[in-house]
Amino acid sequence: EYVNVFGVPLSIFERADQFDGEGTRHPKSSTLIEVVPGRGELEITWPNVLRIETVTKPTLTIDWSEVEPLRLDPATIPISAEIAPALGGAVDCSKVEKIDLSQIPDSFRIQRLTFIAVRKAFEAMRGRFKGNRDVLAFQLVRLTEEFLKSDKLVIPSDFHNEPLRRRILIGLSIDRIVQHLVRFLTEQNLEKLELIYDEEKDIRSTGEMPPWHTTKKCQPTNRSQISHVVVDSPWEAYAAGVLEKSPHVVAYAKNDHLRFYIQYMWNGATRRYIPDYLIRLTNGKTLLLEVKGRDSDEVRMKFSALRHWVEAVNASGRHGKWACDILYDPARMHDVLAKHAES
Repeated sequence: EYVNVFGVPLSIFERADQFDGEGTRHPKSSTLIEVVPGRGELEITWPNVLRIETVTKPTLTIDWSEVEPLRLDPATIPISAEIAPALGGAVDCSKVEKIDLSQIPDSFRIQRLTFIAVRKAFEAMRGRFKGNRDVLAFQLVRLTEEFLKSDKLVIPSDFHNEPLRRRILIGLSIDRIVQHLVRFLTEQNLEKLELIYDEEKDIRSTGEMPPWHTTKKCQPTNRSQISHVVVDSPWEAYAAGVLEKSPHVVAYAKNDHLRFYIQYMWNGATRRYIPDYLIRLTNGKTLLLEVKGRDSDEVRMKFSALRHWVEAVNASGRHGKWACDILYDPARMHDVLAKHAES
């Protein structure tokens, strides 16, 4: 792989409105975002959870009717590629070579893929299982084989359902398959959830946010302990307006510089997910609201981690009642707030 990196002086892109008539540059004005003194009643607290440990039953079972189908889209998973040498930005098309994964079928034998998936699932579930490790591994092999053969694994292409191409798609998507299967294994075989707190700081709050500056557009607040809400889009400005006026909202905070995040797994790596809003409702419940422009596999994985966090926090009984929701249509925001405030 060849990457050309060009250093471009930033001054080339400075806008004319940053200069006065004499050519003197003036810095863009910024807004101070801070905790407002005297708004202690609007403080929102949350448990500072490092991770959630789960304990599962000695015998693993899956109710397949409760398992959501997993769609593997061949359009986003290339199984062949063409490569050619490049120098100075010019590609030598006379030396194009094609890499076709179908030419190495031994790497995509279904038994090998099954054991790769089981090894990853075993690592994901290690520490949660009460029984013998060999028993866990045997059960995971059985359930993984059953899942790979079931109609819960959807490949919307007759061409890619040819046995070898299907195995290649499964092999290239093995992390997604494991995450999907382990999610339903955990949900259906759960015995106990245990919160593992940060030993140095087990509770955090909006009142601890350090002051910071931004040059982005902001709206002042009345129902938040934080002085302003940064609005990066018309939708965020609309959301802030609804939260300021809704009869169901007591206090809210946009999750910006609050150090509140939830860990989730994606493509074999642990990532941090930051929900958009913390909202305290009139019934005492705290709602974690996520706003998205569109759905995707990663969005669903994030929301699954969010639901798991809410379930574990509610099960502890130490932090009040929590709920979560995801919103794709701004017009439904009033309905979502009412639903959680009245339940």
